[in-house]
Amino acid sequence: MKTVKIDLLIVGGGVAGLWLLNRAIKQGLNAILLEKDTLGGGQTIRSQGIIHGGTKYALNGVLTQASNTIKEMPQRWRDCLEGKGEIDLTDTEILSEAHYMWSKGSLGSKMTTFFATKAFRGRVEEVAKAERPAVFTDKAFKGSLYRLNELVLNVPTLINALRKPVDERIFQADILDAEIDVNDANIHSLQFPEFNLRLEPSQIVMTPGEGFETLAEKLQISEPKMQRRPLHMVMVKHNLYLPTFAHCIGTGSKPVATITTHPCDDGKQIWYLGGDVAETGVNRSKEDQIRFAKKALSGLLPWIDLTNAEWQTFHVDRAEPMQSSLIRPDSAFAQQVGNCTIAWPTKLALSPDLSDQVLPLCSGLNEKPDLSALSILPKPETAQPLWETMF
Repeated sequence: MKTVKIDLLIVGGGVAGLWLLNRAIKQGLNAILLEKDTLGGGQTIRSQGIIHGGTKYALNGVLTQASNTIKEMPQRWRDCLEGKGEIDLTDTEILSEAHYMWSKGSLGSKMTTFFATKAFRGRVEEVAKAERPAVFTDKAFKGSLYRLNELVLNVPTLINALRKPVDERIFQADILDAEIDVNDANIHSLQFPEFNLRLEPSQIVMTPGEGFETLAEKLQISEPKMQRRPLHMVMVKHNLYLPTFAHCIGTGSKPVATITTHPCDDGKQIWYLGGDVAETGVNRSKEDQIRFAKKALSGLLPWIDLTNAEWQTFHVDRAEPMQSSLIRPDSAFAQQVGNCTIAWPTKLALSPDLSDQVLPLCSGLNEKPDLSALSILPKPETAQPLWETMF
């Protein structure tokens, strides 16, 4: 059996794992990544691609810890997208340079004043009528519209941009199929009899999303615990050309609905609905969720005719470190257990922050990697958006 010694084994090929792999290799670590299915095939491909700046976490008029933690992320991503950041993401398609926030009526004076404070300078600005996106130019729109410093990315192109410079370090294998020599959460080796291969990693970082539960059981890891916050997402397929990237806000602390627009291979577009529509729809049937979403959109954007649109829904769980009362974590999370680090970015936008937390926990042997024995492992494909398979 061929033995390969490595500094760092990353388990899970979502954006968090791919970002970490790029950073680790640049830092000089002999690192590889194992993905059991498709790259980005879990939460990553089901995300809306929004690089949040934290504004939606302050809709109750209070600047929260979550809002402060994430506020620097959009600029950090922009640097990478322009080829001058820590990772070259110039091959990533930007679907929108900004995300918007609208209300059906005028915002209250308290909220308007809040957005004008120094804390939100450069993050939120009111949009003049002449500069509104097409979907908000109809005379029937009477509300307030704000432009947020939040990019929206085409997620499959992001995955491919992250895999491109490190593709020779990415392999398809499920560590649940391996014979693992583990003692007190220290993993000494992983043997894959099917491939006549033995891996001996100095450190392991796990970014498998909701797959962590089965891994934790096999590896006898009792802490940290994982929580799931479920969503029932809605997809609306149409041939209207009305790119819409916006949160609709009401009187509550969460967006009533969050809409992003994504291209389909057949030339049509998808409106992808999250926000409160998705959170409150967890216990609705598919049919009831579609009825609810239709009613919500007809109330929020009554001037848009979706008569000929196609509708689909799906369930997805956001996997995160467990919090009291299942609340949303404020930041990316990394916890070391033996020679393993358990990690969740908690938000797509926080993947760079996760790498900042994980990399100081890793060290290298400065040995030139010999990856020839790994060539027997297959290569994972990049995940497809669900709208390419569900319609």
